[in-house]
Amino acid sequence: MTSQAAPPETTASVPAPRRRKLPAGTLYRGREGMWSWVLHRITGTAIFFFLLVHILDTSLIRISPEAYDAVIGTYKTPIMGLGEVALVAAIGLHALNGLRIICIDLFSWGPRAQKVMFWVAIGLWVVLLIGFVPRHLMHVFGGE
Repeated sequence: MTSQAAPPETTASVPAPRRRKLPAGTLYRGREGMWSWVLHRITGTAIFFFLLVHILDTSLIRISPEAYDAVIGTYKTPIMGLGEVALVAAIGLHALNGLRIICIDLFSWGPRAQKVMFWVAIGLWVVLLIGFVPRHLMHVFGGE
């Protein structure tokens, strides 16, 4: 058997499949949506562990007021002052991103505007930290 090529008129009449152009990114593919998801989980977990430690150290007052005073005394160090900055930053980012998620879930325009809302949340977060961090660090390092 010999192989014969298809007549030229049949191959020319079949259109080549068009390549579908995919969007630059979806909600969770390495773009703003994915990073906001990751940051929301990290800040939520950090806040959870802070609250757990806070409940435990506050409950020491019932067991031993001296132990409570000793633990609270360790919190008055510059390292813990920096930790407070991290805590406020985590709470602020978590709250602003939570409002962004509410808008995405409740409003029909939310998914379309999620990228803009991410950058607005980041901008507001930075502005809030600019207002908090210098004043707090002056207090922590005695610059009042």
